[in-house]
Amino acid sequence: MIAEFPPGLILILGAAAVPLLKGRARSVYLLLLPVLVFVQVLALPEGDYGHFMLAGQELVAMRVDRLSLLFAYVFLIAAFLCAIFALHVKDTLQHVAGLVYAGSALGAIFAGDLITLFVFWEISAVASVMLIWAARTEQAFRAGMRYLVVQLTAGMLLLIGALLYAKDTGTLLFDYIGLGSAAGFVLLVAMGIKSAFPFLHNWLQDAYPESTPTGTVLLSAFTTKLGIYALARAFPGTEALIWIGVTMAAFPIFYAVIENDLRRVLAYSLNNQLGFMVVGIGLGTELALNGAVAHAFADILFKGLLFMSMGAVLLRVGTVKGSELGGLYKSMPWTTGFCIVGAASISAFPLFSGFVTKSMVMSAAAGEGYTAVWLVLLFASAGVFHHAGIKIPYFAFFAHDSGKRCKEAPHNMLIAMGLTAVLCIGVGTFPALFYQLLPHTTDYQPYTMSHVFDQMHLLVFSALAFAVLMRTGIYPPELRSINLDFDWSYRRFAPQVVTVVSRASSVWFTAISERGALALRKLVLFVYRYCGPEGLISRTWTTGTITLWVTLLLTAYLLLYYL
Repeated sequence: MIAEFPPGLILILGAAAVPLLKGRARSVYLLLLPVLVFVQVLALPEGDYGHFMLAGQELVAMRVDRLSLLFAYVFLIAAFLCAIFALHVKDTLQHVAGLVYAGSALGAIFAGDLITLFVFWEISAVASVMLIWAARTEQAFRAGMRYLVVQLTAGMLLLIGALLYAKDTGTLLFDYIGLGSAAGFVLLVAMGIKSAFPFLHNWLQDAYPESTPTGTVLLSAFTTKLGIYALARAFPGTEALIWIGVTMAAFPIFYAVIENDLRRVLAYSLNNQLGFMVVGIGLGTELALNGAVAHAFADILFKGLLFMSMGAVLLRVGTVKGSELGGLYKSMPWTTGFCIVGAASISAFPLFSGFVTKSMVMSAAAGEGYTAVWLVLLFASAGVFHHAGIKIPYFAFFAHDSGKRCKEAPHNMLIAMGLTAVLCIGVGTFPALFYQLLPHTTDYQPYTMSHVFDQMHLLVFSALAFAVLMRTGIYPPELRSINLDFDWSYRRFAPQVVTVVSRASSVWFTAISERGALALRKLVLFVYRYCGPEGLISRTWTTGTITLWVTLLLTAYLLLYYL
């Protein structure tokens, strides 16, 4: 019976009770709910549950296997840590939206069919946009609207792809799909939007930094990882994903380096890390798939930790602009330390989580003969150390002293960051225990002498390059500006095209209207001339004249008829 009820529904339905609770009772409830669901997930046996029929199609509400369980564990851990991080927040909307968002993501990863996936997919889109709008600023509203349009478009494509897939195969079960049909292509685009593929990614950098400090942490955990899970389930071994992932890993580096908003830097960094996961899914080997989902697990933790540290800075200082920060280590030493742990983890320092997950994907690429892919991923690893491993802590807490003095982060924020930091170090220090959760059994050993030395060489030379660029003034300065990449096409170019077309259409419409009015006036005058009181037709005609005209018309009719 426990396996028949989707765990995500407990969080979604449980969110309804939040507005009824106040103070300490609400805090305890927000913490206990993810724990209770986690206990339920631990007790779930593997298998398919919740079978029912819809329009002649078999649907499966619950599919429990090692892949879905791994994502369920980390989603619930993230929900619990975010609940701690947000205990000081009095905004009911954020707490309700956060629970519904986490529950819908959990329901989606347990979905055994495409329709159930679609339902939870759409719920997550609506719940997540509430976390953006919770900031209650004009920028957040606009970014949230753009985000919602993109996410609902992804949902529409998912539904269209599901119906096409059912027509082609006769089933809606959510298993391997591949690119052998139009349905597969449509579903890949839908999941690609969720995973922030190149040219489909700007909703991430646009919306995440506009959310609340708590909302951004939640957003970093669920939306894109739901897309990664769907790709791992439906498209493992699809070679096109290798090249898509390589592009994702490389191009955000250049934008992150010049970005001033540090939460937007982390959004680009998130895009970069998703590239490693997509490459692993595209390679499709057991080692690569293990690496992809393991890195998704680790990324939720260390990216969440980095967003938490920037959220604490935003709460205390009111800004996360690199040009306006610096010297905060004096006021926020604990936050500084936790940020450094997140930076070390995402940079893949030995004994931190990124070291034992990212290397699996790179080793798989090298082992399968994709040397060029391995080189690009190596470059991307060095780049992420630059913009997330060094830039974030350096410009926020060190660099020039901004003169800002503030309180340390609230205790609940520090506890959440501390627990997340412990998990980042724990995964990196005891990888064998973590590897037991992965979908495929593995004997991969990350701590070999060559791997440790190679990674340390990469990190040391990257740090030296950063120091040289800073000392020589070549490194891009922190400027008060908004950088656009592909979103320029719809935030600048498209509105200009619409303006030009509207003006041209207005001119054409005016000209056509004027000509039409003139033609209408001429027609009225013509009719009046012949049909008016003094017109030819209105005159009094003699009987002979009428008879003559009738005879002529009948003769013309008979000639035409016989001819």
